[in-house]
Amino acid sequence: MGDSEASSTDRLLITARAWLAAEPDADLRDELGAAIIAAERGDAADLADRFAGRLQFGTAGLRAAVAAGPMRMNRLVVRQAAAGLGQWLLDREADGTIADAAQRGVVVANDARRKSDLFAEDTARVLAAMGIRAMLHPGVQPTPVLAWSITGLDAAAGVVVTASHNPPADNGYKVYLETGSQIVSPVDTEISACIERFDPLTVELAAADDVLIERFDETWVDRYVEFVPSVRLRPDATGVPVAYTAMHGVGGAVVLRAFEAAGFDPPFVVAEQQEPDGTFPTVSFPNPEEPGAMDLLMEAARSCDAVVALANDPDADRLGAAIPQVDGSWRRLSGDEIGWLFADHILANTSGDDRLVVTTLVSSSLLAKMAAAAGVHSEETFTGFKWIGKIATERPDQRLVLGYEQALGYLVAQRPLDKDGITAAVMMAEIAAVAVADGVTLQDRLDAIADRFGRYVTAELSVKMPPADGAAWVESIEAGPPDEVGGRAVQSVSTYPEANLVRLVLDGGVRLQIRPSGTEPKVKLYAEAVDLDPAILHDLLAALAATTP
Repeated sequence: MGDSEASSTDRLLITARAWLAAEPDADLRDELGAAIIAAERGDAADLADRFAGRLQFGTAGLRAAVAAGPMRMNRLVVRQAAAGLGQWLLDREADGTIADAAQRGVVVANDARRKSDLFAEDTARVLAAMGIRAMLHPGVQPTPVLAWSITGLDAAAGVVVTASHNPPADNGYKVYLETGSQIVSPVDTEISACIERFDPLTVELAAADDVLIERFDETWVDRYVEFVPSVRLRPDATGVPVAYTAMHGVGGAVVLRAFEAAGFDPPFVVAEQQEPDGTFPTVSFPNPEEPGAMDLLMEAARSCDAVVALANDPDADRLGAAIPQVDGSWRRLSGDEIGWLFADHILANTSGDDRLVVTTLVSSSLLAKMAAAAGVHSEETFTGFKWIGKIATERPDQRLVLGYEQALGYLVAQRPLDKDGITAAVMMAEIAAVAVADGVTLQDRLDAIADRFGRYVTAELSVKMPPADGAAWVESIEAGPPDEVGGRAVQSVSTYPEANLVRLVLDGGVRLQIRPSGTEPKVKLYAEAVDLDPAILHDLLAALAATTP
């Protein structure tokens, strides 16, 4: 080992030992201690990765594996993030942007992942130490309950500790604004700058019984459940058999209460996945978008002769669905197909020229055509549900009746301005009930939409790679787009720098899009066409993926 290398390792060890001394959790002290010993013996790779910088706070907040070090999710990183959020709120109160931020306070909730309860508790104690009111939801709660309670309490902000549908080893930290929507740029960079002002090893904690920490009972959960029936548009439609899975997440209990409040029979639940379990023992990847994740649900749906099968992701802000086919099999719907069913139902059962529907750049373009046919204004915005919420706040003269993104995110209520997989589940149950009353199936509904507007076909492909490589790939396509993809000439190229997205339109009206994921180390590719064999779209995505540098 050269002198410079030895010096670098020595500095790394000094930094890591200081972190070890401050680390409050014994299990993380043990694994960090093992990494330090390995570095002392000449293998510093793990330690260097943990201390390669600071886990960056973005519009999705924080997400990473739970482990010790500033590049991982742990209590010290969470304390630093909470202090940064608190400082941002105090700064916004001082400049008049957010009135009475400290007194209005921050609502905090958490899911059932590893250390989520500790992260939520530390967040409340950090905020209280800064003179900011902190309101803690009891136990584990779905993200929609947290987002809804922000607006109900007129809080200045909210925090939910969750990694949503990420792998079991991960945890995360999402921040919400006073509208109940997630943060958007430039708020993320402003909070990140505030985070930099704090040393994670020395962030002050208030006592657990500090007067500024308010510990809720179930009252706000009750109020959310009471609100859920307001999303129904056809209260005359009676319940039909529905299968449901919470996918080991925290939505199960609230969904059962929501169905009862909405006047529906309880859904038939997948018992193995109903109770919260942050290890997700029955699924390899707890995301309804993933092939195989809904297999147990569809088995349950067959056994109870369900009309529709519904799945929440672990924090219950997303909704997946599957429907039966004429041959007795079950088919998992795409996020766009679910969005089309919502649009069909909502546009037919609402009125007014102030109605607004919003979707994202990578979602299907069919929504705009459905809206135009109904005389409803539509908007297309950047990827991420937070941007849908932003559009709604910028259109006070319009009434958002539907927001959706193809990644299973749906807003069918008037508040909060974030996706909600629980109210979406209730509305999908209503759509199924109306279909049965009309003597048709949900597949018939989709076929009728296709008959009217054309058969829109979509496909997706993900390419795993480090975030920096993914960004470079997208930038290279932006700088020098191909002349053709899979033998089809490129007719036009559109770039959306704010979304890190490039759109290519090929011969035949085929639309291809590419962007780096904001939450996972992958690049996502999307395709859409009308009346085209889906296999052709998959081939075109594969051809685009082959351009990887």
